[in-house]
Formats: sequence, structure tokens, C-alpha cells
Amino acid sequence: MKGNPFEEFESLLERMEQGFEGGMDLQTRAGSTAVDVADRDEEFVVTADLPGYETEDIDLTIADDTLRIEADREVESEEEDDRYLRRERRRRSVSRSIPFPESVDAESVTASHTNGVLTVTVPKEFGSDEGHSIDIE
Repeated sequence: MKGNPFEEFESLLERMEQGFEGGMDLQTRAGSTAVDVADRDEEFVVTADLPGYETEDIDLTIADDTLRIEADREVESEEEDDRYLRRERRRRSVSRSIPFPESVDAESVTASHTNGVLTVTVPKEFGSDEGHSIDIE
């Protein structure tokens, strides 16, 4: 039995996409999603388009002044005919890392997800004006 020609075509498209992404920045290679990053004086606001993803499908982490967005969901489709039922399941994933040009306050990050748009507010961390004494040996 021959393979499904549509599956072969999708596989070819995925390989081509990976080839194009090979020249991209490593931060956008794994299943890219559109992201805007705004610098608003005291905070950064990251907006990411994640249509079709539920809030529980999204994982946010922040470390070393870099925000990581990961989203994973299962896509299911059905086609019915008088004699034929076909059911396909696929997994869709996106991942983005957004490094910030300044130190951020990881403890105070907030996020919301509405109508397929994720908004993450990342406050900047401002150092103390007090100096640190350095011992000289």
C-alpha cells in the first residue's frame, strides 16, 4: 500500500521550512510565532500571536533576562464518507526565546492570554544607587 500523497507533500513542506529557518536566528527556529516587544520605560511588553492555543497549552519561563514562550497542542481532524472514516492527529508546537537588553525583575512578571493573543509584562530591574565596597588586597 502506498503512502498518502498529502502526508508526503506535508513532509516535504516541513523539510523546506526547516531549510529556510536554518539561516534564521536560533531564537526563532523552532516553530516560530509572531512576537512584538515594546520598551515602555519601566517595563517591556511582549505580545505574541498564539491562535488556537488554550491558556493551559502555553508555558512561560524567564531566566537570565530571557523570556521563553512554549506552546504545544494536538490538532485533530475528521473526514467522513459513506464508507470511509479518516481521523488524523498532529501535534503543533511553537517556541520563542526573547532576550532583553536590560536586567528584568523576574519575580514581578505578569501575563494574560485573550483571543489567541498572549501579553507578557516584564518590569525592568533597577539597581540600587548605593555602591558596593570592594576590598583591595
